[in-house]
Amino acid sequence: MTPSAQGGHLSTTTDLAELHDLIGGLRRCVTSLRSRYGDSPAMRRIVLDAERILNDVEMLDSDASDLDLARCTVQQSGEKISIPDTQYDSDFWRDVDDEGVGGHNRTR
Repeated sequence: MTPSAQGGHLSTTTDLAELHDLIGGLRRCVTSLRSRYGDSPAMRRIVLDAERILNDVEMLDSDASDLDLARCTVQQSGEKISIPDTQYDSDFWRDVDDEGVGGHNRTR
């Protein structure tokens, strides 16, 4: 497993280069499968999916500088929010319906 797959921080350039290498392998496999199985509906779906992935990565590649992918890491504050075990005031739930049940507790 590569460091990026383990959650390590590689540069965006390295990650994108690795992705391009993997897509190159995907394209070679799809080409080989296509020559073996011909133009079946399943093969056409695989070809279209591979092309869609390639197009998506090319768009990501062109937008990478704008997105600044290195900064898109999740940061957790570590702050805990306590939620009391006490009952909520019944007015809190006044206009709320049970999902899928409707307003069965409403008084008219």
